Amino acid sequence: MGDGTAIGRVRGLGSSHEGTHHWWHQRLTAGSNLILVLWFVLSIALLPGYDWETVHAWAGQTFVAVPLILLVVSTFYHFRLGLQVVIEDYQHDETRVVALVALNFFTLAAATTAIFAILKTAFTAGAI
Repeated sequence: MGDGTAIGRVRGLGSSHEGTHHWWHQRLTAGSNLILVLWFVLSIALLPGYDWETVHAWAGQTFVAVPLILLVVSTFYHFRLGLQVVIEDYQHDETRVVALVALNFFTLAAATTAIFAILKTAFTAGAI
């Protein structure tokens, strides 16, 4: 099997003391997602119409664009934290590192694209 005693093989593989930090971030983003998604659903439900002009004008308001950006940031960070746990739990070979790097790149690219779309809408809402 291996050299040394059982305790010698596992020494140094103890807790990295990162679990609490990760756990708190997961819970905080879950709470912020709940509040922001409720705001989003209620805001959409209260719109007078769902045509492109109405939604574009609504999304162009400062007090709408800022919470939308916060929703994107919180949701994608929560997404990354959750999938990181899945990858760490079920990937045990070198593909684990590749999957974590791909997850980080995907999350950053998708969140950046969403934030860019919100900012473009907010800054060009009056130019129509």
